[in-house]
Amino acid sequence: MKWLRKLYVQVLIGIGLGVLLAAMDPALGSAMKPLGDGFIRIIKMLIAPIIFCTVVTGIAHVGDIKRAGRLGLKAILYFEVMTTLALISGLIIGNLTALGSGLHIDVGTLDASALKAMGGDHPSVAHSTVDAMLNLIPQSFFSGVVMGDLLQTLTVAILFAWALTGIKPRYRETILTSVEAVAQLFFRMVEIVMHLAPIGAFGAIAYTISKLGLGSLGELAQLVLAFFVACAGFILLVLGPVLRITTGLSVLKLIRYIREELLIILGTSSSETVLPRLLAKMEALGCERQVVGMVLPTGYAFNLDGSSLYFTMALMFLAHATDITLSMGDQISILIVLLLTSKGSAGVTGSAFIVLVGTLAATHAVPVAAAVIILGIDRFMSTARALTNAVGNCIATLVLARWEKELDSAQARKLLG
Repeated sequence: MKWLRKLYVQVLIGIGLGVLLAAMDPALGSAMKPLGDGFIRIIKMLIAPIIFCTVVTGIAHVGDIKRAGRLGLKAILYFEVMTTLALISGLIIGNLTALGSGLHIDVGTLDASALKAMGGDHPSVAHSTVDAMLNLIPQSFFSGVVMGDLLQTLTVAILFAWALTGIKPRYRETILTSVEAVAQLFFRMVEIVMHLAPIGAFGAIAYTISKLGLGSLGELAQLVLAFFVACAGFILLVLGPVLRITTGLSVLKLIRYIREELLIILGTSSSETVLPRLLAKMEALGCERQVVGMVLPTGYAFNLDGSSLYFTMALMFLAHATDITLSMGDQISILIVLLLTSKGSAGVTGSAFIVLVGTLAATHAVPVAAAVIILGIDRFMSTARALTNAVGNCIATLVLARWEKELDSAQARKLLG
């Protein structure tokens, strides 16, 4: 029975039991929500300090701030190219499939009160370039970590590491050793908390199936199915070739390598829950620690391929569902706005829906109230977003490590098989 000790097996069992409970007793299944929410909150409590420590040590170990800056610029360029491809792919799929065209919903009949009710649970979306830039600056040195804001945490970590590379070596080594020790402490805390992953997956799935139910989705199920297929297609047809061309590695073998983490994401709908484990796995795969420490956490804020696909596919679905025709100019304008607003979906489970609402408000292409149409199925789509985001960031780490000549290809091939 050694297989029962494997975390991904336990998570699968938790997911199966959650589905079974929801089918047998929906009311009891719905009551399991605190188990999933509690697990995600515990993990989120640890993510910001882990990101701070890994980014600081990653940059500081590089030593040369110019080299760190070069790696950062390469990473941002890669992130922008891939997320733009994802946004464009979503637009193309939305246009070709015309999903939602058969609904013919009158926006005036929709109740948007549910959108207002959600506003207090998520960070606000920047509606302008100035707001987006100001949102990168925390109110205090610790507020980014305290509030769990990944973008602000990254800002402080980069500034801290930059300053660290410029002080006397004996002070730098002392501080760096302390930061590394704190990082190890938080990683150990994550190892302890991950034993609760099966319970968290059980609670999250039981609640989701109880409240929404696959049978109650009706025509909206087509959008969910199309989105999962689109995410799988983007991974296999876009990210896969990029990985193969740059590193010679197989995306399917990479997925098998991180299957435990993907199953945890499947149960919790949050890629945050596995960030510490992915950091360790990417380093074990042969990526230099400095590259992993800079690229993977930054990708959680800027490299959101699944979320980018969701924004444009969902927006086109809402346009079709409400019989609104978007011209090519309208779609290009939406794409430009999303290049900014999409960066606001980092770090919070389900916050991509709030970013979508903010984008609707900023572009006026589709009435904000139309977002209510997909509110009920967002939980299912959140799972596909999180899975795609995680795979995309692992691939980004491998690609950038290869570009920096900091990837042990032999080690990677050995582990991937």
